[in-house]
Amino acid sequence: MILLIGAGPMAVHYANVLKGLKKEFRVVGRSLQSAETFEKATGVTPSVGGLESFLKGCDEVIEHAIVAVSVEQLEEATRQLLMHGVTRILVEKPGGLTLASIHSLQALATERNANVFIAYNRRFLSSVLLAKDMIADDGGVTSFIFELTEWSDSIAKIHKAEGVKENWFFANTSHVTDLAFYLGGLPEELSCYVAGKLDWHSRASRFFGAGKTNCGALFSYSGDWDAPGRWAVEVMTSKRRYIFKPMEKLQVQNRNSVAVDYCEVDDSLDQQYKPGLFLQVKHFLDEDFSAMCSLQEHLASSTMYARIANYDC
Repeated sequence: MILLIGAGPMAVHYANVLKGLKKEFRVVGRSLQSAETFEKATGVTPSVGGLESFLKGCDEVIEHAIVAVSVEQLEEATRQLLMHGVTRILVEKPGGLTLASIHSLQALATERNANVFIAYNRRFLSSVLLAKDMIADDGGVTSFIFELTEWSDSIAKIHKAEGVKENWFFANTSHVTDLAFYLGGLPEELSCYVAGKLDWHSRASRFFGAGKTNCGALFSYSGDWDAPGRWAVEVMTSKRRYIFKPMEKLQVQNRNSVAVDYCEVDDSLDQQYKPGLFLQVKHFLDEDFSAMCSLQEHLASSTMYARIANYDC
């Protein structure tokens, strides 16, 4: 059985992908209201009452589980699945709201001999897949830069459960860092500088730093959550500069040229479904995990994210 946990907007995106893949699946949600909204959007009727209740009455083997609940519930839902014996789990980022919770979840996954993956769908954008091939043809990444600015005024107005905004770098901004380090390698050397604070994010509001990855690439980053900006990643090789700004689109600047041009790419799947989600789910169900972010990798990366975000203070 393929089990989808959650009946909110993100779960709707997953259900559409599973239907597109022509997969049979079951959905479990908590409230009748969210179940009715989900059914109207997808035509699929979820079980209600929550995951714990569902698992107590479940006799079928759950071969694959996708966890698409609210951020603050991700860790607990994944724990319940692991304790039930599920060994292939795709969970929305960040898996856990703190470095300690991610570490604890990884320890349990190892104990239960389970494969748990964090759903960084931008790895599977058509623009990223094309860039990966082109970068390899160029001989690899030599350097990269990325911007991780968040729109603090907008975030201040949205309602989130306690702790989510204080750990916003894990909960949301890690989309940028994951893509940057997926393309350029994991940091071996890292210098971080932070300053400022916000009402909803007390440990820092400005983030700057630089380092060197295990691929030999040099990098720098910046993010000022109290100033204008946007997410962006730029990757350099000896032949070209690859620009993801916005991150769903690929622009290329060739050596000895000032021209920056959009690359033509077949993004039909990214147009039909939430960008990157179709191929991510297909890889997960086909058990082709080569491009996926394992929980073990996520823990190593999150150790770096904690330094960047000033969460290890």
